[in-house]
Amino acid sequence: MKAPPFNLLFLLQHILFPLLLLPFHRNTLTLAAGKWDLLLPNIGLSAMHMQLLNTDRVVIFDTTDFGASNISLPNGNCRNNSKNLTLKRDCTAHSVEYDVASNAVRPLNLITDPFCSSGAVTSDGTLVQIGGFNDGDHNVRMYKPCRSNSCDWQEINDALIQRRWYSTSHILPDGRLIIVGGRRQFSYEFFPKRSGADKAYSLPFLVQTNVPVLENNLYPFVFLNSDGNLFIFANNRAILFDYVKRAVVKNYPQIPGGDPRNYPSTGSAVLLPLKNSTGGEVLVCGGAPRGANGTFIGALNTCGRIRINDPNPSWMMETMPMGRVMGDMLLLPTGDVLIINGAGSGTAGWGSARNPVLSPVIYRPNNRVRSRFEVHNPSSRPRMYHSTAILVRDGRVLVGGNNPHVYYDFKTKLFPTDLSIEAFSPPYLDPKFAKLRPTIVSPPSQAKIGYRKTINVRFTIPPGRLNVSSVMVTMVAPSFVTHTFSMNQRLLVLSRVGSVTAVARSTYQIPVIAPGSGNLAPSGYYLLFVCHQGIPSVGIWVRIS
Repeated sequence: MKAPPFNLLFLLQHILFPLLLLPFHRNTLTLAAGKWDLLLPNIGLSAMHMQLLNTDRVVIFDTTDFGASNISLPNGNCRNNSKNLTLKRDCTAHSVEYDVASNAVRPLNLITDPFCSSGAVTSDGTLVQIGGFNDGDHNVRMYKPCRSNSCDWQEINDALIQRRWYSTSHILPDGRLIIVGGRRQFSYEFFPKRSGADKAYSLPFLVQTNVPVLENNLYPFVFLNSDGNLFIFANNRAILFDYVKRAVVKNYPQIPGGDPRNYPSTGSAVLLPLKNSTGGEVLVCGGAPRGANGTFIGALNTCGRIRINDPNPSWMMETMPMGRVMGDMLLLPTGDVLIINGAGSGTAGWGSARNPVLSPVIYRPNNRVRSRFEVHNPSSRPRMYHSTAILVRDGRVLVGGNNPHVYYDFKTKLFPTDLSIEAFSPPYLDPKFAKLRPTIVSPPSQAKIGYRKTINVRFTIPPGRLNVSSVMVTMVAPSFVTHTFSMNQRLLVLSRVGSVTAVARSTYQIPVIAPGSGNLAPSGYYLLFVCHQGIPSVGIWVRIS
């Protein structure tokens, strides 16, 4: 009998056989995989909101009404604001820019309060940040990225028609933002305003899903579908909404069990990877059951998955390894979903949760049912209320935040305010996979691509390692994350239009076609990755228009 090929022998010895020895629990594979690194013990503030920009810098901020932060404004500057609820004169920063490459932060100047706000990045890479609390609830703030360390926030007062606190923002195919909901705001509006569209429009669905006192429909999950309509999930059900005609196109059934999934019950959701030829599919996971407010009832351990375009859509339910409230859900370059941060009981809010969930879970949507969840190495730091997580270009996930208190509180024994930022490296970054990892040669970073255009992606792989059938090219839109929801997050799997061919020693080319329209990929900056045998390259920035 012939010896099995080397790759098969490697697979049997180093992957499949060890997996047989690992315990299964609730249809879950537990892997001692994934790596945690503390990047900075103190960035000066709690990472309540985060956004990666195309300069590989991350804008991070919390609120101007917590009191003094732990990082000063530069050059002795101070902020004087008589409307501030805590300090009328504040010489500390409540926003920073984190440089991924240098692992350093630079203080930024916020004037009014962006507490519990939303945001999106426009086609030119500018972060547009919407609303907030107190004196900031009608304001819009703009942050145009630069590499000179000279950029800072620019503020537009009273740019919003209604107060937007706990609202959701989404970028549209035409470049505008739609802002949906907010505390006691059952409406939506656009930014920037256009003639004849400069008002707020009623959205009865938000009235229908509102629970008196508890609410449970704040930070609604909003996703742009491939047909140009918006899938909006609030509380325990969803609609497909035509924002142009201001009409509900489809009502979806209530998620089985009927438990709430939005703030303050606070589950999370993602739009699963999109292809040119398929409609969208949404995954909603975790949250708190009815009655959890103030009682520390165990969090929900279920996920619901639904196809947006099905003629008769229904929820397919799955069971997570553990219950989780306030968990962040991120799309990884491979198309898998990372579920990270959060608690095992209670709800979002000041001191309203217990039992931190320290172990991240990876959900593999293309695996067969009952074999999709993997539990990975835990962090040592609780990430409870006001925690965040984002994907960066090298495939790591930045994790920060945790401030479940009315103000900064560093002395409490129960989940003190955490000013650190750390990185979780998913298993695909393990050094043992280095020989499988592709490196993108072209197009160059910051390249411009057009809709429906062919992109010839060149990459290198160490000699003898290429598995042609496993090569995949993905595009990921970086998200604005706060309160466990990553707004504007989407991943596209680019269709092949030819074979993988060798163009030089260990260098290969794969032709793929760019997304077909702004409905699939609103114009702007994306991270482009080549994945090989489930191992992603470092991403490059591309701009589609």
